[in-house]
Amino acid sequence: MKPAPFEYAAPATLDAALAALEEYGYGAKVLAGGQSLIPAMNFRLMQPPMLVDLNRIPALDYIEPTASGGLRIGGMARHSAVEHSPLVAARAPLLHEAMPHIAHPQIRNRGTIGGSLAHADPAAELPVITIALEARLRLQKRGSERWVDATEFFQYMFTTDIQPNEILTEIDIPPMPKGTGWAFEEFSRRKGDYALAGVAALITVGADGVCHKARLVYLNLGEVPVIAHGAQAILEGEKPHPRLAAEAARRGSEEVEPMGSVHASPEYQRHLARVLTERALIRAFGRAAHG
Repeated sequence: MKPAPFEYAAPATLDAALAALEEYGYGAKVLAGGQSLIPAMNFRLMQPPMLVDLNRIPALDYIEPTASGGLRIGGMARHSAVEHSPLVAARAPLLHEAMPHIAHPQIRNRGTIGGSLAHADPAAELPVITIALEARLRLQKRGSERWVDATEFFQYMFTTDIQPNEILTEIDIPPMPKGTGWAFEEFSRRKGDYALAGVAALITVGADGVCHKARLVYLNLGEVPVIAHGAQAILEGEKPHPRLAAEAARRGSEEVEPMGSVHASPEYQRHLARVLTERALIRAFGRAAHG
């Protein structure tokens, strides 16, 4: 199939792109990598009357360090650039570990980090990673901007806090505390398929050997990324050991809200959540222990 007729604008500056969104409002859609938007238009699941193409705005494509030890990533940074960035590997190793799980190399060459977050697919890796890392997202419109915590950004399936006249321009990732171990695990039927379940784990262990902070966030086990508050509470204040990982994994599998699909029942997805969480925690424990 072919898309419905639409108008097209390819501004060379962010200001021009924001002006176009201001003019067309709800009638405009932003085109970043196009890996989700274009197929939806071809099937006429989406029929925007105007596309505002951001690919000619180099100011939105960057990966930069911050003075605090964190990262700033432009909304138009390609998945492949993030995947192969030594800076990302050094300062956000959880993000680095998750990137190869995103679809296939061809998709990662075109897809953008901002586009994936704005699309808010519950089976996508990046929403889970940004929540686990407690990132902030910069949303700009003509004449103003605002920052939104990743935990508040994803509202429902394919629905975010972005307003029709706003563009997601930057992801700000804070520095990872010393003594933090990380791990990302997911399971899919074939490499590159959407995961049936997945989990991002971060464990910060102090000099006393006790877990001071834990983050467990699940993908494709709810309408939005699921934070396992109960499982995190089990981990915090305890010394890491395999039995603790198993207990937290069991609790985490009870907190998810899997919807099931033709490929997996909710019960099977809960089973995957438990198995993947235990694996991730064991790896995160080991990395925390080795600094």
